[in-house]
Amino acid sequence: MNEQAIKGAVVRWLNDVVIGLNLCPFAGKPAGENRVRIIISQALDDELLLQDLQREMELLDEKPATEIETTLIIIPHHLQDFFDYNQFLNWAEKMIKRNGWTGVYQLATFHPEYCFAGAEPEDAENLTNRSPYPILHIIREASLEKALQFYEGVDEVPENNKKRVESLSTAQKRVLFPYLLHH
Repeated sequence: MNEQAIKGAVVRWLNDVVIGLNLCPFAGKPAGENRVRIIISQALDDELLLQDLQREMELLDEKPATEIETTLIIIPHHLQDFFDYNQFLNWAEKMIKRNGWTGVYQLATFHPEYCFAGAEPEDAENLTNRSPYPILHIIREASLEKALQFYEGVDEVPENNKKRVESLSTAQKRVLFPYLLHH
């Protein structure tokens, strides 16, 4: 797949699933203001992906949230296996700590085979974090804290999201998650 098609699939997912189903109540505003940076990592191994992740966090250090609120790193050529993806997250967290970014940035994680601990792979709740490709979402903690001040009921978001995706019909799931039909 070419880069335009990869990015297009992720933008559709962001607009139709994340924002469209209101899975993240904070996503609509920065997306609407074009402050969500979406990049494609060409990494084929963990080391190159860590370099891409570090570069993006360095860029966020340089740019204010008014310019780039958050970054989605799409990983189309690496970490296709969910277990490998989860293993990589340990390296990513170590890199964040090593660079003094603990409390500055956090990662939200999305993967085509995402499966919550304690869930079965076919459980609908996994759809809340299933994306067309493996994705690392870099979140500014300061922005998140600020948003939380204006959002009541944040503790109910995971349960509401679970109910929302469980209520989708099979036809709706086919439209919203066409990439899952290939797995």
